[in-house]
Amino acid sequence: MLSLLTGAPMSAAELGRELEISQALASYHLRFLVDAGAVHLVEEVANRGGRERRYRYSADECSASETGSSTAPAEPESHELMLTAMLEELRRRHGQRAPSGPELTVDAELWVGEEEWLAFRDALATAAVRLHEAAARPRTRGTTHVTVTALLFEMDP
Repeated sequence: MLSLLTGAPMSAAELGRELEISQALASYHLRFLVDAGAVHLVEEVANRGGRERRYRYSADECSASETGSSTAPAEPESHELMLTAMLEELRRRHGQRAPSGPELTVDAELWVGEEEWLAFRDALATAAVRLHEAAARPRTRGTTHVTVTALLFEMDP
């Protein structure tokens, strides 16, 4: 949902259609994202006599906590849940990869100086925000459907 809400504001109904789930299930999960402060209401539009609320995810608003600026460490259970969700999403996305498209695979466990580590982490965070800002509504003509997954952290010596 966060990925879809990066490219354009979407309602629960639009998310449900794109994810091939019910509007009720999309709305249920969307409420959790709103309560967690991960997505924000950006517009309400009239739709068939009702009001349709559209939400958006902003990578730059969340980048402070992702780059270590937050003072409150996340609970270990939160890290485990996020890792599990990322692994499942990576499996799903890998099943949809274009076999002939350009790709980059990186895996490393290294010892580097703190200055180099922080510079790399910050450069990747900046690149991620840039890519999020360039995101368009799903299936927009002239766009390429891509995936980026990164998990960077310091190891316990």
